Amino acid sequence: MSEDADRGHLTHLAVDRRALLLTATSLAGLAGCTAIEGAGPRRTDPPAVAAAAPGRQAGVVTPSCAATEFVAFDVTARDAGELAEALRALSAPVSGATVTIAAGASLFDGRFGIERPRRLTRMPSFPNDALDPRWCHGDLLVQIGAETREPIAAMLAGGFPHLTPRWRLAGTHRQRNPLGFKEGAGNPDPENGELMDRCVWVQPYDDEPAWCVGGSYQVVRLIRLAVPAWDAQPAAVQERVIGRHKNTGAPLGESGERDLPRFAADPRGAVIPLDAHIRRAYPDTGRERPILRRGHAYRLAGTDTGQIFVCFQRDVDQGFAAIQRRLAGEALERFVKPFGGGYYFVLPGGAGFPGQAMLA
Repeated sequence: MSEDADRGHLTHLAVDRRALLLTATSLAGLAGCTAIEGAGPRRTDPPAVAAAAPGRQAGVVTPSCAATEFVAFDVTARDAGELAEALRALSAPVSGATVTIAAGASLFDGRFGIERPRRLTRMPSFPNDALDPRWCHGDLLVQIGAETREPIAAMLAGGFPHLTPRWRLAGTHRQRNPLGFKEGAGNPDPENGELMDRCVWVQPYDDEPAWCVGGSYQVVRLIRLAVPAWDAQPAAVQERVIGRHKNTGAPLGESGERDLPRFAADPRGAVIPLDAHIRRAYPDTGRERPILRRGHAYRLAGTDTGQIFVCFQRDVDQGFAAIQRRLAGEALERFVKPFGGGYYFVLPGGAGFPGQAMLA
């Protein structure tokens, strides 16, 4: 990450490093198919503001930008009118930036009389997490993507009414994550609209408040990586931990990145170990909906390097949480330490500003 990406992002927060020591842990925030498994393909021609389907915000199925910043806010608005003012300010167009606004469970605590999305809860602490409250949750989450840092800085320069920053972290999207493996391997195709309707976007027939149609559940996990310890491992060991070839992204024993791992033909884990990341994370039971993953690398002072794992789905319990439960005990645990993030609901877009429907 460039120096301008590091500068000033966390001045309002002090990191309690004792709570974030890199000891053995699970991929609890890299989740399901995790940020180690990847993000969507890198955009090749930098656009202006990314487009979205009517009623849906950009920044979900649209490809990841080179630079992305996540800012969580606590809402100080006294009524729905002031909340609307805050949402309008957040969604004001900025040339070259894609802004995505999501709400945390705490926004639906009765202050504004808004019906809560049925499956939105406060993110729990998973086994081996070291969650720091200063880096978790928030009434609103804003994801800002751009091909350079300038549009992001321009959007955040003036502040916003009725909002207090809670946590803030900048990331970059690269072809390879900090552990050296390809981003995007095994991710569902975000250009497949039918698949995205099934897996990502809330539908009119879902058991949700009517205003939720066109929204999506977003999971964000802030994960510190033990990069020096990882880099000390031979490539062959790293590949068996992940379950993929490092150069191609293909599952071990296969030649193509999109090839399916043949677990049934390898019941004892001779090719892909039983505790390999993709073997634990891969949704091979047919019961869970796939999740759409996005990975962003971050780097702060010193050796503080990690991943901002993001995923979108129609149901967190059937998506992220189901995969997360399978990851317990995987070989990658000792190289990661989740310390923050939260569960959020991406507000529907459409005419007006994101979230207008929920305030109607």
